[in-house]
Amino acid sequence: MQRNVEPDQKIDHGGNLAGANARFPHAPKPWIDLSTGINPHAYPHSDVTSTAFCRLPEPAALFSLKREAASLYGAPSADQVVAAPGTQILLPLLIEAAFGGSLRPGAKAAILSPTYAEHARMARLAGFDVAETADFEELFAADFALVVNPNNPDGRLIERAELLRLASHMASKGGLLVVDEAFMDVVPTGHSVAGDISPGLVVLRSFGKFYGLAGLRLGFALAPAEDVQRIEARLGPWAISGPALQIAGQALADREWQNAMRETLQADAGRLDDLLVSAGLKIVGGTSLFRLVTHSNASALFEQLGEAGILVRSFAERPKTLRFGLPSGEGWARLTNLLASKSFQRLAAAER
Repeated sequence: MQRNVEPDQKIDHGGNLAGANARFPHAPKPWIDLSTGINPHAYPHSDVTSTAFCRLPEPAALFSLKREAASLYGAPSADQVVAAPGTQILLPLLIEAAFGGSLRPGAKAAILSPTYAEHARMARLAGFDVAETADFEELFAADFALVVNPNNPDGRLIERAELLRLASHMASKGGLLVVDEAFMDVVPTGHSVAGDISPGLVVLRSFGKFYGLAGLRLGFALAPAEDVQRIEARLGPWAISGPALQIAGQALADREWQNAMRETLQADAGRLDDLLVSAGLKIVGGTSLFRLVTHSNASALFEQLGEAGILVRSFAERPKTLRFGLPSGEGWARLTNLLASKSFQRLAAAER
């Protein structure tokens, strides 16, 4: 196992256009931001009513949202769904609910890695001795295990049966498995464990990524009802804004849009694959919302993309990899032209 980042260490997640402007002050604008895994085709929600802004959110609207989430994700009931302003805030609350707010000395967390770095930081802040591992079997020795499925940034998928085996083991010793299914909306059915909630298993689901509305700040935890009650008591009565309740309720119920969007994203991902491979980049993973590539000159390629006003995701700990999100609109033409340019081709051809 490998130790993870310190609790107060700043983590780069992409999407930082102010930072991009500082690093590439002469880049053409607007930026083509491909540094996140957010759907560039935002859900076309109806106009938000004025009362959604003027009144406190209604409890009935929250329950309706939870019911839609349970139906879509396969949770047994709305009582096993907690809604929060993003999944980021939920992990420490889930840990508190599962372990009673106090950990025994030396309690261990293991996170299947490499993956989204905030999870390890949150677990460390909660008091765990946190380690990362690329070996799924090593998760069984921990008190708290976390798997991002499908994984960010490489799209790795752990089979449902394996996750349930780990969850059963965790339950048998009073431990907890959290499965972060932030990108599960774009995966074929049969991989989610959202319908298998138990005392040893909790699932996180993100709203903003698939629906292209990350700024709405909404996420869900699917957990045993008693844990949901504890977390909701900590969140308070108005954790989800009126506009978020209205927009998300509409989006979660719109199966026609969801099915059509999966096809659109699959087509876009295929188009991006063609561009990347033609440019001499090797695709090593991803989902239909992003592609991970490897190249020995990845750092130089990142710089050239940035100078052209195209921001992709680089990884300090994995300097030979880059992650490309999906372009939209004029972004396709600008990316195509840059990847086909002689200067980029020269760098891409200099594989060491």
